[in-house]
Amino acid sequence: NSVILLPALSPSPKVQGTHPDCSIILHFQKQEVECLERIRSENQTPALPGQEGCPTDWDGVSCWPALPLGQSRAVACPDILNVFKKSKGLIQRNCTEWGWSLPRPPYHRACQLEPLGSNDTETKARHFVTMKVLYTCGYSTSLAALLLAIGIFSCFRKLHCTRNSIHIHFFTSFILRGTAVFIKDSILFSDESIDHCTMSTVTCKAAIAFFQYSVLANFYWLLVEGLYLQTLLLLTFTCDRSYTWGYILIGWGVPMVTVGVWVLTRLQYDNHGCWDDYSSLYWWVIKAPILLAIFVNFLIFLNVTRMLAQKIRCPDLSKTHKQQYMRLTKSTLLLIPLFGVHYVVFALFPKHVGVDARLYFELVLGSYQGFLVALLYCFLNGEVQAEIRRNWGKWQRSMESNVFNLATQDFTA
Repeated sequence: NSVILLPALSPSPKVQGTHPDCSIILHFQKQEVECLERIRSENQTPALPGQEGCPTDWDGVSCWPALPLGQSRAVACPDILNVFKKSKGLIQRNCTEWGWSLPRPPYHRACQLEPLGSNDTETKARHFVTMKVLYTCGYSTSLAALLLAIGIFSCFRKLHCTRNSIHIHFFTSFILRGTAVFIKDSILFSDESIDHCTMSTVTCKAAIAFFQYSVLANFYWLLVEGLYLQTLLLLTFTCDRSYTWGYILIGWGVPMVTVGVWVLTRLQYDNHGCWDDYSSLYWWVIKAPILLAIFVNFLIFLNVTRMLAQKIRCPDLSKTHKQQYMRLTKSTLLLIPLFGVHYVVFALFPKHVGVDARLYFELVLGSYQGFLVALLYCFLNGEVQAEIRRNWGKWQRSMESNVFNLATQDFTA
């Protein structure tokens, strides 16, 4: 028996912007289309008498051209699989009177790939389902807490001020982020039959763009919180509303412009998939402004700490003012490093490094950030607690007075 050696078909050039996990799938899909086209072409050509053998066959990995009966053919491992492990193995199939034989040795052995058993697949599936349940609970808890906090700041007139107005904008950015996550999940992951590697609809792109806007708004309203805190310390608690529109432009305007530039860039140069590929160079249009906001916030963190230490040491400052400084600064000084550190760490590492830790921090722990913000800025705020107690006492006295008046009317009647 003669053996015919075929070189592995070289993979098509990788389209810029294709998700790394999808490049392999797209490569095999293209090879399958080409192989099936060859099969259709051969079927339309009548076979000559005496030319018995095996027709062209696609086995899911390689295309095996037609072969005369009794001969063998060998192909090399597809080059695209070398991203996992370099291998020069050969896979062989024979043309027998019963048709093509099974590949020898199997692909996973010849190409030195780890076979993924059903248990591994089920374990990974359960892992992602558990993670989705956790971050769904986290975002739901955060949304409920943030809506309650906004209601508290809006209902009590005494809490209406520039500081709490900025808090409300900050809370709203977290509400948008949680909503964007639920919208993105409903569009991208609601149907298991969806091919995420080839999906490229306006709806999924809009969902990703909205999600990126909410993330940017998150970081820039945290930056506004830091800028406002520094302004308060510089102006010694002067209530100045002239900066409000500037804060709004920073918090909502900068993310809007950034996402607009990113969308136009993707449409012009990299309009592939659902724009959720973080390996694209154009991803830096989003990542760079976020890193800039974190860096500026870190500088504010250092400056505010220095200013606070100076003011607390000042002998002319009253105890009331010292307590006021401490109350205003402790929440923001906690949030600035808390929200920025993990993003900087993960931004400096390749996407394939620490995938599980990245998912846990960004999805699970990140989903509870809104709850933490509401807790620090509203529920643990002494001013808010005092106002709630005052109105609760006022309501109780009003109810007791109404009950007394009703009892008195019944007695006199």
